[in-house]
Amino acid sequence: MRIVIAEDDPLLREGLALLLRAESLDVVATAGTPDGVLDAIDQHKPDVAILDVRMPPTHTDEGIRAAVEARRRRPDLAVLVLSAYVEQSFATELLTGGVGGLGYLLKERVGRVEEFLEALGRVADGGTAIDPEVVAQLFTRSRQDTRLERLSPREHEVLALMAEGLGNGAVAERLVVTEGAVHKHIRSIFAKLDLAPTDRVDRRVAAVLHYLEDSRRRA
Repeated sequence: MRIVIAEDDPLLREGLALLLRAESLDVVATAGTPDGVLDAIDQHKPDVAILDVRMPPTHTDEGIRAAVEARRRRPDLAVLVLSAYVEQSFATELLTGGVGGLGYLLKERVGRVEEFLEALGRVADGGTAIDPEVVAQLFTRSRQDTRLERLSPREHEVLALMAEGLGNGAVAERLVVTEGAVHKHIRSIFAKLDLAPTDRVDRRVAAVLHYLEDSRRRA
């Protein structure tokens, strides 16, 4: 796995690079600015780009804009965005394209090395990884959605874990149930959210994006 890191804090940037290299991952370049990371991506053609949300010059959304531009240039690039806080509009902006290979984690998750590496691997493999705290806050802000109110407490739990990017097996393990039970819950979620099977829509992604979009409208 070839990785590029974009983080304007030199200590965090180098610490993250050391952590990944200690896990035998190939950090091919680091950068402290949006332009720097885009140049590094063009030059080194990494598998994954890890970017901070807030970067120079304004320290607002430069990291997100760099991520969007990086994916425009290389649609196959996996992108993992790190943020110090839950920034809802940034999470939804990044994820509403409905494609895989994307993640949004809080920086504190980096300190939980096993969880961080699992999320990084999932994103690199084309999946998604959304921080559980982001998911929790989005669910809190989405309570007025009538379709979400149709879900049972267990179905809410299943959808929350789906939103983190977990597959059926991982959801079953987390909830200590069978994969068959998880599959049954997911079918029920799709039905209650009025998500019919089609050739063009990934219902798993659509279920997650449904409440993300609803949360953004209510923010």
